[in-house]
Parts: sequence; C-alpha cells; structure tokens
Amino acid sequence: MGARELDPTFTALPHRRLGDAALARAAELGASHADFRFERVRYQELVARDGTLQGASDVEDLGFAVRVVHGGAWGFASGVVLTADEAVRVAESAVAVAKVAAEMTSTPVELAPEPTYDDVTWVSAYEVDPFLVPTAEKSALLVGWTDRLRTGAAVDHASAHLLQVHECKYYADLAGTRTTQQRIRLHPGFEAMGAGADTFDSMASIAPPVGRGWEYLTGGEHGWDWDAELEEVPELLAEKLKAPSVEAGTYDLVIHPSNLWLTIHESIGHATELDRALGYEANYAGTSFATIDKLGSLQYGSPVMNVTGDRTVEHGLATIGYDDEGVATQSWDIVTDGRFTGYQLDRSMGHLHPELNGGRSNGCAYADSPGHIPIQRMANVSLQPAPDGPSTDELIGRVERGLYIVGDKSWSIDMQRFNFQFTGQRFYAIRDGELVGQVRDAAYQATTTEFWGSMEAVGGPDTWVLGGAFNCGKAQPGQVAAVSHGCPTSLFRGVRILNTLSEAGS
Repeated sequence: MGARELDPTFTALPHRRLGDAALARAAELGASHADFRFERVRYQELVARDGTLQGASDVEDLGFAVRVVHGGAWGFASGVVLTADEAVRVAESAVAVAKVAAEMTSTPVELAPEPTYDDVTWVSAYEVDPFLVPTAEKSALLVGWTDRLRTGAAVDHASAHLLQVHECKYYADLAGTRTTQQRIRLHPGFEAMGAGADTFDSMASIAPPVGRGWEYLTGGEHGWDWDAELEEVPELLAEKLKAPSVEAGTYDLVIHPSNLWLTIHESIGHATELDRALGYEANYAGTSFATIDKLGSLQYGSPVMNVTGDRTVEHGLATIGYDDEGVATQSWDIVTDGRFTGYQLDRSMGHLHPELNGGRSNGCAYADSPGHIPIQRMANVSLQPAPDGPSTDELIGRVERGLYIVGDKSWSIDMQRFNFQFTGQRFYAIRDGELVGQVRDAAYQATTTEFWGSMEAVGGPDTWVLGGAFNCGKAQPGQVAAVSHGCPTSLFRGVRILNTLSEAGS
C-alpha cells in the first residue's frame, strides 16, 4: 500500500451499503438531518523498560454510528454488526432516541449550512505506515533506547514507549456528502530516572507527537534527532539532580515551544471552545472566562500575540480534510494582535451564532470512536511567530534575570481556564543574557490574561515547533482526542515563580 492511498482492507468493507440503508430508513422516519459514520481505528502500543520489552498491544475498534435530527432534537445510536439489517435497526434506534429527547429540548436543533462534497477522499501526510513495520523492529528500537540511556552514570532506570494510531473513516449524510479519510499519528518518547543525594527526578524526550509515519523514528529530513537527544538526556538529568532549588520571586521567562504548547492548550485552546463558553461542558470539563460577550473586546494578551485555529496544517494531530459533520476544515483567527476574535465551533453552534465565522462551522466536530457521538473538539491552536522575529539566543540575550524553560511536566488550571500554574522539564537560570545552569523545583503562576499580556516578543519562524498531545479528554461519556499546538520561543516579563518544594511543605 502506498503512503497516500486509502487502505484497500478498509475500502473493501461494506460501509457504503450500510450507510445507504441507514440513511434511507432515517429519511423514511422523517429525520430532517441524518448522518452515517463508519470507522475502523487501530491502536498499537509498545512499552520498554530497562532493556526489556514490558508490553505490546494491538487493538481495533470497528463499527458505525447514525446520528439524526428528528422533531428538533438529536438522536444517536451505534452498532458493530456489519449488515444492512443492523444499519436499519440502528437508524430506527437513533430516531427513537430523538423522539424521547424532543420532550426535553427547549431550542430546536438546526445546523449551519455547508456545501455538499460528493465522494471525496483525504489521506494524511506520511511516508511509511508504521503498522507495516515489523513489531520486532519497533521493539528493538525502544529496548535500544533504554539501554543507551542507562549508560549514563546518573540514570538508574529508563523507559521508552510508542503509541501508533491508524484511523479510517467514512461519512455520509442525507444532503449528499460522502467522505472517506485516513490518517496516521505517532507518539514516541523515552524517560530517564535517577536519584541524587537528596532527591530523585527524571528527564524525558521533548519530541512531540506527530501526524507522521515511521519515518519520524528513523531520523533524516522527516524525523527527529533521536541520537542527539539520547546522548544529552543522561547529562541533563545529572545536572538537574545537582541543581540548586529555585528562589521564589518574579522573573522574566524565555519559554521554549516544548513547554509553551501546553500552556496554549490549557489557557487558549480550551478557553475558546464555544461549547465551554456557552456552558455545555460545565458539568464535567468546566466553563470559560472567555464568554461570548467578550468576543471582539477582550484583550487576551499583548499586541505580539496572534493565535489561529487550524485543522489543515500538515502533520497536525487534529488535522483532517472533513470533520465528523461533513464540514471542510479550515484555518481562522482566535486572537489577533492580542484581541480575542474567534471561537472553535460545530454546525449546531454555527447556526445559533451566525455572527461567528460567517454563520458556518469551522470544522471542529469529532468523535473518537464509532460508539461516541461527535462533539466540538479542539483544532490545532497555535501561536504564530514574528516573520522577522528573533532567535532563541537573542531572546535569552534580552534578559538580565530570568529563567529559560524547556519541556512540559505538570500543570494545574481552574475550571474557567483563568488561574494556572505550570512546571517544566528543565529550568535554566539566566544572568545578564547568559544561561548559567539548571535550577530545580520551579513553577510559573499567573492568570491567563496576565500571562499573555506579559509576552513582550515572539521568536521567528526558525524557533516555531508543532507540539501537542494524544490525550485531551472531554465530554460525558468521556472521549479522547489528539491535538497539536505550534508556537515559537517567546519572552515574558515579570512572571511569578513558585518554589514547588516550599509550596508542598506549606
């Protein structure tokens, strides 16, 4: 199978026949809208520790779902038996659910308009399907990583992991849209652990998860420099174990993309999901301080802050051609020159708020399995670099007393996405524009608008990295989605730094 071809073992499945049967029955029963989604998602995970493969799993989720609008209410049902009779039964169940829900629906469901896309296909950008690589080869790579890490004097234990996802999806609706899509994503990594005289700690890879294939693991033009990182991590851990504890206070911060992506995710990505701002997620995931009355007026950050939502960027974890409501994906502004200018939304919210995105969804509907209903999920939300912006070294050179932060670790943020604190893999002290070694036990604390308002400069395109996560959770029943966040190295002035050791003991 070529890298850009649909998997023939998926296209041979009876998704079209089942979709036709389900949609025809939904129409007969009076549905004003119906969509059919057929998915096969394969997950393979390998974990190694201290020179031994500890576990390997390979699972597949295969099934289909029918979603309808009937009587002004949503109805949803799913199945796993791949017959036309079962597709008809599932459609009937979805309509029955809608009839019950109609009694409790105060605002009738209507969808924002979207052009019809007849029989289109989309395949993500990758060179080598990792599921075609022998498991023994992948195991040997991870085991070899842990062996190399353990040669470091400070390393007592080492682990490595690789999660791979191969997602195939067919979508059809009563309007005539039919899409068939395929994407691959990888989350590799490793961690070295050690103990010092009075502490223990770890140092992990800062390689981001990506929408790429096996080529990401083998280096070269499309890969990560694993050899260089495996060489330096034991030394970085040794330095960290001997580093002094940070003195709490106010510091200027230069933050590397490997740390800043997570702050973007929590304080911008979630805060600008329209369902949260409208209170739809209040029972579980919380609400948002960025309420709809603030759109266009809230100063989210400094004038150098420009943030986009994007479901089209190459190799993004949330990148797709068409979302789970048949909407062609897009890129749009969320923060413009520091001002709050856009939300992430789906088709029902697009209809309710025609002032947003021209009354159209921006392609943010997604379900993580055929057993779950699509919900509004996060796009690749990214902070843009300055076209002629400074390098990381130049940003560090502007700081007299501060910290340079590399890599993500723990975090905490309130349910309105406003008050937060974040730690990191490595904190380097900056004195008079120079790095003078690592410090430990640090966390930065702020409110969202205070923090982004303190951003004085963003780096140039050469400092921009597309980071992200595989495990963004949302909804009830819970769903997990992968999402990327690009950003440049950035400079912040006067940010509060906590000593986490002191805070834990107080």
